Amino acid sequence: MALTLRLQRHGSTHRPFYHIVATDSRRPRDGRFIEKLGYYDPNHKPSIMEVKADRVQYWYSHGAVVTDAVKTILKRKEVKLDRKAGK
Repeated sequence: MALTLRLQRHGSTHRPFYHIVATDSRRPRDGRFIEKLGYYDPNHKPSIMEVKADRVQYWYSHGAVVTDAVKTILKRKEVKLDRKAGK
């Protein structure tokens, strides 16, 4: 299974709200996911972000690919990613 950590869009028109999820990369953007890892709400200033850092690290250490958008959120939340941690 090709695992990826990415954003899943929710909300209404012109009011996006995103969940950070671990999912199979072959699934549709808003399709079924394995685990919900946090959320990101860009509608507030400053943006509201919540991340389960331990679970992100778990999936990353098991080979998950992180999208650029999720990497940016993790940098803002100061989450360090290490392939060897958690194994």
